[in-house]
Amino acid sequence: MQAMSNTSTSIDDIVEDFALIDDWEERYRYVIELGRALSGLPECAKIEDNRVRGCASQVWLETIPGRNTAGEPALTFNADSDAHIVRGLIAILLTLYTGRTAREILEVDAIAAFGRLGLNEHLTPQRSNGVRSMVERIRRDARAALEGASSG
Repeated sequence: MQAMSNTSTSIDDIVEDFALIDDWEERYRYVIELGRALSGLPECAKIEDNRVRGCASQVWLETIPGRNTAGEPALTFNADSDAHIVRGLIAILLTLYTGRTAREILEVDAIAAFGRLGLNEHLTPQRSNGVRSMVERIRRDARAALEGASSG
């Protein structure tokens, strides 16, 4: 199950695309376009358990546990928001995290990746807090998957 329709997009692709765009207004439009490529969530998945707290906008994150070919816990994420720019930020986070093993997820530094894109300086404090809340939720789910694998 893929969270984005443009599954071949990597963070390096996004960084390269950002480097080609000088104007921040255009970069925001690009982030919004990334969000439009998300498959989103059906209404039935927009439940309280999937809601991410700490975001100014409504954000829902669905975690789908699985295993990779080596049998390690791996997670796929689907997410949605009621705000266009936030959907774009979600798309970047899903590019970083979805389909990875729980261990890999815990090693990814999303804040550094956002720094590579220059987003840290251009997001409002509320949006930055929202990104941190989403990252913490993803990391919490990865830790839970690892704990479940070691106890099972």
